[in-house]
Amino acid sequence: MSFLKNLLFGGVKTSEDPTGITDSGSGNAKASQDVNEPIVEGRFTPRTLSKFNGHDDEKIFIAIRGKVYDCTAGRQFYGPSGPYSNFAGHDASRGLALNSFEMEVVPDWDKPMDDLKDLTPQQIDSLNEWEQHFANKYPVVGTLEAEPGVNV
Repeated sequence: MSFLKNLLFGGVKTSEDPTGITDSGSGNAKASQDVNEPIVEGRFTPRTLSKFNGHDDEKIFIAIRGKVYDCTAGRQFYGPSGPYSNFAGHDASRGLALNSFEMEVVPDWDKPMDDLKDLTPQQIDSLNEWEQHFANKYPVVGTLEAEPGVNV
């Protein structure tokens, strides 16, 4: 919501963070404090993960191979209008494996979970590299599990 408020009312005067999430003298300490609240590790379904997309909730979570990472610190990449924003709030495994950022490779919350069984060895290697990147850069906040009756 702060993104819209800042867009409409000009709450952020810097080009560094147009969403107003960081507190770099913008007077937006509350938004910064909310984003920095500790995350309790938990279980997510594709439906509950979809909330953490940078729009509905200021936090940005991305799942890779069943692990959910808090990528809020990478808002410039994964947040609204970032180059990889389509991964926010989703399982990004297939997209990363294919090095594709197209929406067709990102499953919707109401679709079956992707088992990735059809990936080639090269695609698995690519996914392994991306997974290592995320593991080194972002904290794991939970696991992604199928919602009974929806993602099976």
